[in-house]
Amino acid sequence: MHLQDIVNNYGYAIVLIGTFLEGETILVMSGIAAKLGYLKLPWVMLVAFAGSLCGDQLGFYVGRFYGPGVLAKKPQWEAKAQYVYELFSRFETPVLLGFRFVYGLRWATPFALGAGKLVSPAKFFLFNAISAALWSVIISSLGFAIGHGAEMILGNIKHYELEVMGAVVMFALAAWLWRRFRKKHISSHNH
Repeated sequence: MHLQDIVNNYGYAIVLIGTFLEGETILVMSGIAAKLGYLKLPWVMLVAFAGSLCGDQLGFYVGRFYGPGVLAKKPQWEAKAQYVYELFSRFETPVLLGFRFVYGLRWATPFALGAGKLVSPAKFFLFNAISAALWSVIISSLGFAIGHGAEMILGNIKHYELEVMGAVVMFALAAWLWRRFRKKHISSHNH
């Protein structure tokens, strides 16, 4: 099965599941796939919006109903929740609108806000919907722009689709490894 077949058959399902769970890399790749003509950019944005919105709503309600018990058993989660509480107390609206744009806060913030009952379900839903809409448009457009830039440099990028997608994955992996390294390096200096 070729990449085109996979994207044609499962592309929007992959976008939905990927954005439900986390999603930046999947969404950038989906934007590139839209530039390649395998997916339609407006549909990528809509599906990403739905996946992201639902994933974060689930995190909020899991936090609301089970958060205190989970936090009592997981001290490392409690520390992240405390960080979210501090940020929220200082920057309420930016946190509500921007948490999905900050690595490491995507799942922690809805869960912590639900667990701490810091915001009403209606208010969280409203801000979550606005944030999910902004995120899905911005990140998928970024992928589309990367595809466009690659096409300007390489010509017909369909000949290089695996290389372009591979470069995005490698960049995402490198960024993830760098964050993990920095986190371990910082925590080892704090002990």
